[in-house]
Formats: sequence, structure tokens, C-alpha cells
Amino acid sequence: MKASFSDLIRSENPVLVDFYADWCGPCKTLAPILKEVKGELGDRLRVVKVDVDRNQEVAGRYQVRGVPTMILFKNGKVLWRQSGVLSKPDLLRALEPLLAS
Repeated sequence: MKASFSDLIRSENPVLVDFYADWCGPCKTLAPILKEVKGELGDRLRVVKVDVDRNQEVAGRYQVRGVPTMILFKNGKVLWRQSGVLSKPDLLRALEPLLAS
């Protein structure tokens, strides 16, 4: 059974959601950066990709107006959000303090 988006973001472990679109150039730039960040942070962070074209209701609920948009959830709460591409060092710098708590 596939978990619903609401169940997924209620996790006690932080979940970084990447709202993207297949036609989005910056999204393609961000994808390998997220993969590296996930590899570096391991079990401390789950990374989930949400296609805004296929999941318009979820994107609308979180007021995603542009892609890529990343939102970090923990226990159903938004801890951090960023629109646009960040470099790997900048993304790690933004996430690390949030994962420590």
C-alpha cells in the first residue's frame, strides 16, 4: 500500500520534498545535487520527489508557485522552504542545523 503524502510528511524523521516538473531545466540541475546530499546525510533525511504536473492538488496545498521548490517537513510541519536551485554546500548548510534538532 502506498503511503499518502500527508502520512509521509508526518514522519518523525525529516522529509525533504522536491517539487519539480519534467520540463524544468533548473529541476534537472537540482536532481544530482539532491542525490549527493541524500548520500551524505544518509538516514537523517528522506528525499521525496513530487511532480507538480501530476500532483497539482498537493503542490497547491503548499503554495508551490515555481519549480524547483524544496520543502523540509518534520512531524507534518514545514521547517524550511526554498525555491530555486542551491549548490550542494549551500543546501547542506541550510539543512544541517534543522536536522540536528
